[in-house]
Formats: sequence, structure tokens, C-alpha cells
Amino acid sequence: MSGRKEDAAGGRAADDCFALPPGVDWTPVDVALGRLRDAVGPVTGFELTEVAGAAGRVLALPAVARRANPPAANAAVDGYAFAHASLAGAPERDGRAVLALAPGRAAAGAPAEGAVSPGAAMRILTGAEIPEGADTVVLQEDCEAGAGEVALRPPRKKGANVRAAGEDATPGALLFPAGHRLRAQDLARLTAAGVAELGLYLPLRLAVLSTGDELIGPGGAPERPGIHDANRPMLLAFAAAQGHATVDLGMVGDDAGAVRAALDRGAAEADAILTTGGASTGDEDHVSRLLAEEGTINTWRIAVKPGRPLALGHWREVPVFGLPGNPVAAFVCAVLFARPALAAMAGESWPVPQGFMLPAGFAKTKKPGRREYLRARLGGDGRVEAFHSEGSGLIGGLAWADGLVELPDGALTVEPGDPVRFLPWASFGL
Repeated sequence: MSGRKEDAAGGRAADDCFALPPGVDWTPVDVALGRLRDAVGPVTGFELTEVAGAAGRVLALPAVARRANPPAANAAVDGYAFAHASLAGAPERDGRAVLALAPGRAAAGAPAEGAVSPGAAMRILTGAEIPEGADTVVLQEDCEAGAGEVALRPPRKKGANVRAAGEDATPGALLFPAGHRLRAQDLARLTAAGVAELGLYLPLRLAVLSTGDELIGPGGAPERPGIHDANRPMLLAFAAAQGHATVDLGMVGDDAGAVRAALDRGAAEADAILTTGGASTGDEDHVSRLLAEEGTINTWRIAVKPGRPLALGHWREVPVFGLPGNPVAAFVCAVLFARPALAAMAGESWPVPQGFMLPAGFAKTKKPGRREYLRARLGGDGRVEAFHSEGSGLIGGLAWADGLVELPDGALTVEPGDPVRFLPWASFGL
């Protein structure tokens, strides 16, 4: 089955889903994330897809084992297979138990033709099914074979070096729940458990738009004063790294008609729209004005640094995330707020970045009232270094950093060696 927004299990988000309760002014980070989590859900349809092409996709249906893995008990090493009970009556020679050498051998894909008799051991190779009559394998380096017998050094624990049937998965066992984004290693588990086809959400289609008369494209020297549009290539790459299909809406000047046309295209071709610029309350902030007049808009003033303003609304029933125009603030808001919301819209379980408490390699004093995120990276001594400046106009700090240090909402003084919470880019899927 496949489909678009109208076929999705969660359906479209209500136009008023981003509205804040009356009286809310500055919104703490955790409250903002909680509001987003409550407001959004899957908006794409799903399809049946072969496992081989499923990496990076999100499960719309639970993945269940179709067969046992391993399907039969097998050897974990090259050695000799025998019944542990045979050791009770086996003769000893130089501290080694001596068993008769059974004819034949067991190899992966070529099971033994006969059973292992009591008092005997059979040659077996890694991955081979345990032959009938055997329950234990001794590593070949702990064995000496010759003249129709094999001597086994201790230890000889019952069940040693045997992989039990179904020890990794049993038929009908839940392998991964709906909402799980599949990784390469997950495909190995699915395939080994006999899964050939999966119900997957269609990739979220995310449109990215930059606005502003000051913007110029990449390349040579500008013909007029301006700044290069750094946000759009950054956010398109960010979206692709999250597994979303991207729609590049380009950059448009401060012209209401051009902005309207770009938003119309985004609503027609995408499931959500990311914008930068034009979302404040100035004369040329056409994104916010158009959303207010012809769609919906709620401006969240989030108690976060860098960032703060986040415009959330709908255009032609498609959610719009209006990020700050400053590239550093845009990126931080994208990873903190847009990423989990878009992941939930793509059908994924709400992702929470994993943080690590590590010693600080810097000193910092902060005032209460806002949660702060510092561009940071790990030093060779295992401490977390902070970028030399907190200026949000220094885009180079994003490339310099390995992630972010999160400083809590309250007042705080950090001295070198104090534990701080480090969020590596990998925790954001980057």
C-alpha cells in the first residue's frame, strides 16, 4: 500500500496545533519540545518494500521474525562435537578425555549424514548444524585427533560453543516496533529472521525556502552588496541526513507575490516547509504576514540561546517551520526543534538526543532564564572545548564543532574540569 498525506495513519495536523495557551510568553525549551511532541504525528502514507532497500526508512508496521535465528543449533567454532554425557565413562590420558573419532564431518550447508554415537566425537566446522546425538563442541585447538580417536582438554562444559536454535530470534518475535528508523545492522537482523518485506512510511518531503533581498547565490563576487545564502544548502543537507526527500524552493526577495508563489509550490510538492528569514514583524517580513493573512501562524519565543523566535504555522494545510535567519541560530533551532518534529511527521518515534557528561575544557558564567547551547568539540585530553566566541554570526563555529554543550536554564558557573552535557552531532543523526 502506498499513499500521500490523505492516506496517513495519523492524518494532517490541525491548523491550530501549534497554538500556545493564553498568557504564555517566553517558552522554556522542554515545554516547547513537549508542545511540539503533542502537536505532530505521521503525515505520510506507507508502502511495502523489500528489506534490501529499507535502510534509513521508518517502519509503519512492526517487523516480526518469520523464522528462528539460528534455525537450528550450530557450532560457534571449528572443533569436535559430542554428547557431554559421554565424558562420564570416557578414559583419561594425561588429563584429557579420550573419545572415539566418528566417521564423517559436519560443515556449514553440509550437515552430517549420521548421528554421533555415545562415546564418540565428530569433526565439525563453524556454522554447521550440531549433529544428532551431540550437544557440546570443543575448540579444535583444545583437541588432539589421530588413530581413530580424539583427546579433549578441559574445560569441557556442557553446551560449550553451541549456538542454540532461536537464541537470537524466535518465530513471531518482535524485532523492531513501528516508528523505528532502520539502520544497516537492522537489515542483517531482519534478513536473518526470514523477513523479506516491510511496511515503511513514505519519506517525508521537506521543502526549504530562503527569503530576503540581501541574499545572493553561491559562486563568484556579487554584482551588488549582499550575503551568500548559507541557510538553504545547510538545511537541505540537514534534511537529507535525516532521511527526508528534499524540495529546493530556492531563494526569493522581499516580495509578497514571490513568497506566496514559493509557499504554494512547497504546499503542492512537500509535506512540510522550512523557511528562514521574513518570519518576524517588520515591513518586509512577508512569510509571517502571509501566514497570518492566508494561513495560520504562532510565533514561539523560546528561552534558548542562540535562537529564540520560532514561527510555526500552516500554509494550504501544510505545516511551516519558520527558523531564524541567522545561520547559527537556524541550525541550532533546526536540530533542537525541527528535527524531532519532522521525524515524528515522518512516522519515527520522537527522537531524543543522547548526551554525555564530560569534563569541561573551558570556563563560563551564565545568567538564569535561557538554556544555552555552545558550539563545542572533544579535545585530545577528553575534555570538551567550547568555540572561542559565542557570536551567532560566526558560522565557522558550526564546522569547527563536533556537537553542542547544553547549559541548563538556571544560573551556572562552569570551571575547567566541571562536568557538562555534551551532545555530539551524531546524536542528532548528523
